[in-house]
Amino acid sequence: MAGRRAARRALRAVGLDCGEIPRSGRLPVFPPGRTASISHSTGIAVAVAGAPGRDLPLGCDLELRPLPREAARLVLREDEESLLPDAGLPPGADAGWSVTELFSAKESAWKALTVMTGEGREGPADSLRGLRVSPREDGEDGLRVCLRADPARAVRVRVVRVGAGAFSYVIGRAGTRG
Repeated sequence: MAGRRAARRALRAVGLDCGEIPRSGRLPVFPPGRTASISHSTGIAVAVAGAPGRDLPLGCDLELRPLPREAARLVLREDEESLLPDAGLPPGADAGWSVTELFSAKESAWKALTVMTGEGREGPADSLRGLRVSPREDGEDGLRVCLRADPARAVRVRVVRVGAGAFSYVIGRAGTRG
């Protein structure tokens, strides 16, 4: 409920007072032509909404509980493990991304790459391992996340550390890369 309340506020901020937001199973159903994304963690909910007439991917994720490094095998594939901090260094000693940050980036990208249709959800495979995360090539902060099956379908994701957790959000489409 808190997530749908946050979504109503976000939609109102871009000019749509939509009232209640229905669900299809666990997924919110937004008014036609409107995009929004909801996330919640430890009782805190956030949402982002797209302005009318803008065709931009939209996704966000909030993770306030840190994931243990052992969870990496559930989120990452071997070609992504180099993004993790060196296990031999003290925390904060290198520029790697935590498992929580990479999970959050993939989760927000998954939401942005998913489209709800009259027939249901169309988008990435159900597993976050079906997405590939990599550093952005343009030298900017953040990550690039693409579908492994279709690398041209990619988004740019910004990750903000929140205590031991992370908040991530999609900031636009990304260029193609294999």
